[in-house]
This record gives sequence, structure tokens and C-alpha cells, in this order.
Amino acid sequence: MKGLHMVAFILLIVGGLNWGLSVFGWNVVEMLLGSWPAVVNLVYVLVGLSAVYEIATHKANCRMCGGSASV
Repeated sequence: MKGLHMVAFILLIVGGLNWGLSVFGWNVVEMLLGSWPAVVNLVYVLVGLSAVYEIATHKANCRMCGGSASV
């Protein structure tokens, strides 16, 4: 499951950077994959699924949110 968590985390970073840079009119995903609209849509779907996965499993995977960590 660690591999899935890392892939989801990387996709969330890509999605977050893409959203942040969209303020300046840049869409990094479309800049890199613009000639393949199906792949662009796939990346967006994977970023969305990664967010759902992280929401569902975050507490179990996060050391700070787990039961043994003190804040």
C-alpha cells in the first residue's frame, strides 16, 4: 500500500501545482500533454481518484493523525 500512497501523493502534488499555476494562466498538464487530450483527461481523473483515496486513507497512513502521535 505504500506504493499506492506514494503515487497518489505525487498525483496530488501535480494537481496542486497545476491549480496554483493556473492563476497565472499556465496549465502544466496541458502544456506537457496537450496533443493527447485523452491522456490529459486521464491525468485529471487520476488526480481526482488520488484525492478520494487520500481522504479515505489519510488517517491510517499519516503519522501525525494516527492514534500514537501527540500534537
